[in-house]
Amino acid sequence: MVKHKEPGAPAKILRRPVVVERTGLSGTSIWREMQAGRFPRPVALGRRAVGWLSSEIDEWIADRAAARDE
Repeated sequence: MVKHKEPGAPAKILRRPVVVERTGLSGTSIWREMQAGRFPRPVALGRRAVGWLSSEIDEWIADRAAARDE
């Protein structure tokens, strides 16, 4: 079972177009950042489908904002 920061929060998986929209990165940039270890890894949904946990994408966005303010 996946643990969430907020009790009772449902697990939500985001597909690539939503991740692209929320982060402002292109699909290629997401891939490069994952290869460099700077972006969350996707979870397999099927043989040819992946998605990202919304909580991990939210945390990645928050970390970028925090780094900006340092």
